[in-house]
Amino acid sequence: MADGQAHTPNLAHHFDSMDQQRESSSLGMWLFLAQEVMFFGGLFVAYGVYRFKYQEAFAVASNHLSVAWGAFNTVVLICSSLTMALAVRAAQLGDKKRIIRYLVATILLASLFLGVKGIEYTEKYHDQLVPGPTFQYEPDFDQYAVPVTAETAHPNFAGHVHLFYSFYFVMTGMHALHMVIGIGLMIWLIVKAQRDRFSREYYAPVEMTGLYWHFVDIVWIFLFPLVYLVWRH
Repeated sequence: MADGQAHTPNLAHHFDSMDQQRESSSLGMWLFLAQEVMFFGGLFVAYGVYRFKYQEAFAVASNHLSVAWGAFNTVVLICSSLTMALAVRAAQLGDKKRIIRYLVATILLASLFLGVKGIEYTEKYHDQLVPGPTFQYEPDFDQYAVPVTAETAHPNFAGHVHLFYSFYFVMTGMHALHMVIGIGLMIWLIVKAQRDRFSREYYAPVEMTGLYWHFVDIVWIFLFPLVYLVWRH
């Protein structure tokens, strides 16, 4: 083990240096994110296939989503990416107070996002648009100026709308779950920061959590237009 690193409390015994430990952490996180890309990518591809197949049904169904809420949440997540990046920068500088401050700000923004998503889910519940045995949908073609086609006249048109909401709740729900996990990680980082566990030499946990959080934000950047905007009318 290199001199000067032997008694570093944050250096795991199986690493020779802090740089080696940080590079290993970074590699592990990128491999994990690659797996996450495949997971969400599979959902996006499946959604795209069915959206192309049932264009009118998915267009009518997406009109029940609030673009205003979706756009608001997009802004919220972009702001949370900024505060997370500032937390990483503060960790690189060894600034304990700023680390905690920016992590708390990120948690508050994430909580705001989840609160808005809760409002949207509640609206869908009251409108009986939650997939399952209680799902009910009566299409109003005049409201959305949907032409009468072979698809809209299909006896299972409501079932195709049901499929849209199945994708909607699975994709947005999995995204929300990843956000909850991210909030848990940030709370853990705040506890470590309060105990002065981070310094200019050791800030990898903050940096790796930042990568994870930026990935979660990027997923939403793709999810918002795909579900809320594309072929909406």
